[in-house]
Amino acid sequence: MDFAAVASAKLTPIAGVTASVAPARTAGSGSAGSGTVQDSVEISQEGQAASQSAEQVQDPEKQDGTQEKATQAAGTNSQDLSKEQKDEVDKLKARDTAVKAHEAAHLAAAGGLAQGGPSFTYQQGPDGAKYAIGGEVSIDTSPVKGDPEATMAKAQRIIAAALAPADPSPQDRTVAAMATAMEMQAASELAKSKGGQPSQVGSQLDISA
Repeated sequence: MDFAAVASAKLTPIAGVTASVAPARTAGSGSAGSGTVQDSVEISQEGQAASQSAEQVQDPEKQDGTQEKATQAAGTNSQDLSKEQKDEVDKLKARDTAVKAHEAAHLAAAGGLAQGGPSFTYQQGPDGAKYAIGGEVSIDTSPVKGDPEATMAKAQRIIAAALAPADPSPQDRTVAAMATAMEMQAASELAKSKGGQPSQVGSQLDISA
């Protein structure tokens, strides 16, 4: 559950932020060979249902809808799961809730600094449903050119957004530390422009794990 820092319009994340491994996808079926004789094949209802389920897993554009439908379908087959599988599903459900709440906190605090909505990494459970096991929100962390005061204000918003969840990740704290450094640099530039001494802005921020 990370908070990715993006310093330009290219949305290039901090190294390590997007290192999460995408969930494996189901391989597509091969094409039939050509020939002069065509075989007629009938697909049972069970086979059609299995094919549709596989297609849903493969399509990342329909993750949310697929997850809801798969969860509903899984309820009818829950009695077929072993105790260990049911325990795994419970853990995945809890993880899914925690991940989405974490990223929602980032997004709400980031406001206009967020570069789009959160992105998630999904894992398919024994029940066939997909659960979020990781996520990130990308945010613009570039300084405001030629305006140290605006840069300081922006840095404070970045810090607040990075540390918004109840359980900031190490990457969240890294982003907060970068924003603190940017704020202090801007404060130093502002002080120099006014002929004064740089203030210790942000020095009280606790970013320890």
